[in-house]
Amino acid sequence: MTELMIGPPDAPTRPAPYDLGDRYRAGSPPVLLTGVQAIARLLVEQREHDRRSGRRTASFVSGYQGSPLGGVDRMLADMPDVLDAHDIRFVPGLNEELAATSVWGSQQPLDPAEATHDGVVGYWYGKAPGVDRATD
Repeated sequence: MTELMIGPPDAPTRPAPYDLGDRYRAGSPPVLLTGVQAIARLLVEQREHDRRSGRRTASFVSGYQGSPLGGVDRMLADMPDVLDAHDIRFVPGLNEELAATSVWGSQQPLDPAEATHDGVVGYWYGKAPGVDRATD
């Protein structure tokens, strides 16, 4: 893996400064992420992609706190500044069904006069048995 070097070509090279905030900053240099950090980065990158395409979107995330991705809820709850900056709303569900219902509700059309965004991207997470029950 090569390091990003900064400075004039004839100056001694040194690695570019690294900021932990780069993990959730769209367009940042390559970073190492855990699986749940990659999910949060996906939310940020999707919003930035939509913005560059001329769409004003928001994201809605809900899931079951007892899922194997249980770290997602703790991580998202600990980063309110990032969520606010990218119009991401996180509402943990009490179970898979309520979380799926919340995400489904975020996809219902509004009267255009009331809409504040062009659309909402919904994300749901849960465990395998919850998928079966939530789809019923």
